[in-house]
Order: sequence, then structure tokens, then C-alpha cells
Amino acid sequence: MRFSLLLALLGALVAALFAVSLLVGPAGLTPAQSLAALIRGEGLAETLVMREIRLPRALLAVMIGASLGLAGAAMQGYLRNPLAEPGLIGVSGSAALGAVLALHTGLAASFMLGLPLAALAGAAAAVGLILVLAGPGGGSITLILAGIAVSAMAGALTSLVLNLSPNPFAASEIIFWMMGSLADRSMVHVWLALPLMVVGWALLASLGRGLDALTLGEDAAATMGISLVRLRLVLVAGVACVVGAGTAVAGAIGFVGLVVPHILRPVVGAQPSKLLAASTLGGAAMVLAADIAVRLILPERDLKLGVLTAIVGAPLFLHLIYRTRREGL
Repeated sequence: MRFSLLLALLGALVAALFAVSLLVGPAGLTPAQSLAALIRGEGLAETLVMREIRLPRALLAVMIGASLGLAGAAMQGYLRNPLAEPGLIGVSGSAALGAVLALHTGLAASFMLGLPLAALAGAAAAVGLILVLAGPGGGSITLILAGIAVSAMAGALTSLVLNLSPNPFAASEIIFWMMGSLADRSMVHVWLALPLMVVGWALLASLGRGLDALTLGEDAAATMGISLVRLRLVLVAGVACVVGAGTAVAGAIGFVGLVVPHILRPVVGAQPSKLLAASTLGGAAMVLAADIAVRLILPERDLKLGVLTAIVGAPLFLHLIYRTRREGL
């Protein structure tokens, strides 16, 4: 399949799912009423539903899905490992720790943006710690080990906060937030995450040439004029921006950055620069589809987005691993 055709098909799929996301919900609005409320502002209640509930949710699904898909493709390209995923460097776990601390201390209740800002602070702290641990001249193995260490520490501290939670209601709120969801998000969350994500998208999109050269090995990439130190710094900064911002506003949503690049890699010929663009659109489509399914499956029970992506993503990834193993035999 030609790469331009693939991008066109993925773009059309994202556009279709975005439209469905705007039109699906428990409000009982017809498509005509929904579009009239969104575009012309007809009806006070309908306009509120469309502009303050459905539109931010659909926008965040696109932004977060695109971010996770792009970050996953970049991580797999840099580490040359299809099992790599954005959370490997510990940014998502540290962002979650920051949010959990905001919930535990009451900052989230007293200040509207307390939770996402605390999560962003946790992500920034993780980046600084990873760069200190990995050092300026460390390789990919050092980066992985530093990420595992930061992720393990963030997970341990999160468990400690849950253990010391003052009451079961606070612990329940923390656990539900960590499951990941786009419900009850507003345009405030969109504008908070968008600037960081744009910076992260630009950084990660610039890695295409370096990742293509890296497929030949680090020595070959260096002889082609690729600065491996700069490549790693741009990668860490880009992943931190997109994953930290996404976790800050929606909680932990897993398997998107792991599964989407793995599915699309055979289609693009395993070329990292092409996989970046394809995974961006593929990730957006996956999160949009999952968020639509969340609203249709057990709508009265508030099924969490992160739970659904894990339920669907884990078996799919196991199937891909099994198929890859059989093809290698």
C-alpha cells in the first residue's frame, strides 16, 4: 500500500470517528440537533452539551491518541525494539504520582487546575531525574534502566500514598483517576494540554531522519552526521511533553503507544520516519474508537477508557507477538 494512500485512509478514519464522537451520547440529540447546537448555538442545553462536553472530549481523544501513537513509534524506533512504549521512561508513572499527590493533599479539590498542574510537575521531575541518571553520554540501555528505575520509584510512591490515604473515598477517587478517562473534561483541559503537546509533536516529528539512520546501527548513524546525544535529548523531551500532558488531563491510558505502531509497521515497510506519521493518525483513531465504545458499553457504570484500551490492547498485542514468533520460525 502506498504511504500517501495509507495516510489518507487513516485521516478519513479519524475524521469519521471524530464526527461519530460528537454525535454519540446519552443526551438523546439527533445528528441535526447536535450539528445545529455546535455550529449555530441553537438551544441553550444542546449548545452546552456539544461545546462544553462532547467537543472537548473528542478533541482530547484525538490529541492524546495521536500523542501516544507518535511517542510509541518514536520510542520503538530509537530503541529498535517493537516492545518499547511511551511509559518506559517513567514519565507517565511520575505524572500519575503528581496527580495522586494533588488528590491526596486536597490540592485538586481546592484548585481547578491543581491536579493537571501537579501531574505536569511530576512529569517534569521525571525528565530531570532520567537525564541525571542516564547522563549525557549514555546509550539506549542506560536510558531504559533509568526509565525503569524512575517508573518503579513512582509506582512505589503512588502505592505509599494510597496506603496512607486518609479515607476510603479518597483512595477510591485516586484509583478511578488512575484508570484513565475523558469524561467530564472541558476546554480548559484542552488548552492546558495543547501547547505542550504541540511542542512534543514538533520534537518527535523531527526525529524521522535520525531514526531511519539508526536502523543501520549507532556507529553507522554517527558516520551519517546524526548526533546520538541530541537525538536522545529530543526524544526524551518530546515524549515527556506529549505523555506528561496527556496523563495530566486524562490519567493513564495504556497500550495505545505499544499496539498501534506494531500494527502499522508491516504496512509502512518498517521505516521509522513513515511509522511516526502513520502511528499518529492510528493512535488518534484507536482512542476515538475506544472512547465511543466506552459511551456505548455499560454507559450507566462509567466504564473507564484506560480499562477498555487495556482489555482490547493486551490480547491484541499477545496475538501480534504470537504471529511474529510463528513467522520467525
